[in-house]
Amino acid sequence: MIIMQENRSFDSYFGTYPGADGIPAGTCIPDPQYGGCVQPYHNTNNVNYGAPHGNVNSIADVNDGLMDGFVGQSETGALCNGTDPTCSPCKANQAHCDVMGYHKGADIPNYWAYANKFVLQDHMFASIPSSSQPAHLMMVSGWSAFCTRPKDPASCVSAIQHPNSVAGLSAGDTTPLYAWTDLTYLLHKNNVPWAYYVFKGTEPDCEQATVAICTPGQQTAKTASIWNPLPHFTDVTQDGQLGNVQSLSNFYSAAQSGSLPAVSWVVPNGTVSEHPPGLASAGQTYVTGLVNTIMQSPDWRSTAIFTSWDDWGGFYDHVVPRVADAMGFGIRVPGLVISPYAKQGFIDHQVMSQDSYIKFIEDAIAIR
Repeated sequence: MIIMQENRSFDSYFGTYPGADGIPAGTCIPDPQYGGCVQPYHNTNNVNYGAPHGNVNSIADVNDGLMDGFVGQSETGALCNGTDPTCSPCKANQAHCDVMGYHKGADIPNYWAYANKFVLQDHMFASIPSSSQPAHLMMVSGWSAFCTRPKDPASCVSAIQHPNSVAGLSAGDTTPLYAWTDLTYLLHKNNVPWAYYVFKGTEPDCEQATVAICTPGQQTAKTASIWNPLPHFTDVTQDGQLGNVQSLSNFYSAAQSGSLPAVSWVVPNGTVSEHPPGLASAGQTYVTGLVNTIMQSPDWRSTAIFTSWDDWGGFYDHVVPRVADAMGFGIRVPGLVISPYAKQGFIDHQVMSQDSYIKFIEDAIAIR
């Protein structure tokens, strides 16, 4: 099971976790607007603001491996309103915003408790140096692309920042947009049950990356959404599996009855997503509820829960992303593995990206 939250870097959540590859002593990031540099600081605020986090911002943050563009990029986004999928709202009167802030265990105790009890991955990188829509396409398919013909995979080309837009599609519209196959194609081919659970509510990002201001949209299992891409994959429609994209209430019912499918994803709504300016505590409470439900389920003894955050949200991280190919990696994000089979208190230093989840699923249930 994959729980995907939103917009946090590893250093912003676990940068001071004992034994992890955390914030180096003496770090100070240049401040191009006000001069000098900004040091990481303990941010106890429940509301965080982040910074612009599109592909151009990722490139600037990494800055050829110097990892020193975060403050400057936060200042370029001082007037963001939070509805542009490549941006986050800094406080206009806050000189350096909060990208250099980090949380400690007292601020997010349940997440740190999962790290203590199970596995913390401290070299987990986002699959793509981009924002939410490409990240969620990568989560289910390992690719983000723009297709000129929705039933012809040969018409698709890589799109780090602007895949086919769902803007303008109404609720319930399953117009095919993505012609390449996602993981559910292999699951269906091999008779492996799956579900994609969507928490009803609002979604904070615009659904068209070129639009800077818009009203947050409504999100349901049947709504066109950047966090809910599967209804727009041609193969999901052709396989007759649109019904596998379900409301979050179905997750709770399945878990309680011990009938969770072999593979499942869970995506939040805006309120509990941790996407700035969402409350860190609200996201943690929501994730804890999901985990507790599974732990109390007959399915717990055969479950692995992978929890991560789709991108870095503009927050500082000091580890240079490895260049795997033209699409990735993105900046480092937290990763937790919660399972009765997980090694207690283990910090996994393997270099991975969220594509590793797809590989694990393929290997664990032997599908090709």
